[in-house]
Amino acid sequence: MAETAFTPSALSDKATRVLDFLRQRNARLVTAESCTGGLIAATLTAIAGSSNAIEGGLVTYSNAMKMSVLDVATRTLEDHGAVSEAVATEMAMGALDCAENASISVAVTGIAGPDGGTPDKPVGTVCLCIMEGAKNPILETAHFSGDREAIRLATVSRAFDLILTRL
Repeated sequence: MAETAFTPSALSDKATRVLDFLRQRNARLVTAESCTGGLIAATLTAIAGSSNAIEGGLVTYSNAMKMSVLDVATRTLEDHGAVSEAVATEMAMGALDCAENASISVAVTGIAGPDGGTPDKPVGTVCLCIMEGAKNPILETAHFSGDREAIRLATVSRAFDLILTRL
């Protein structure tokens, strides 16, 4: 994906659309975030009135937290690595299990940089999962460019896009 400049107002506009979408469906969202460090939840909850659509957010940056809080399997981490669609799926399921009032979850795990990339998973690789209930996860592996901030903002924007266009 090409590098894109994200303005705070553009993300806020998207977040407002996500909140409206959730309210129309009478749905509540929970986030499970690694590389974004809570930025998805923070962007949504910066908007007044978000409490009627947001259940909460979980920042599970380390593998230990992914396992203990979200019940990501050790075997999944060993077989696929933390930055994988398999881990994103287990994170999304675990978030729904943690937040019994939530009906939709979004999970992101990736490499925001500037370090940590490998030839197979370079900096900017992010795996996203959107899950409604326990059915048919929406999965995507994205490749963003730019610095750490740009990758994190692009991840938030893409998560919002997936909620708005794929659910």
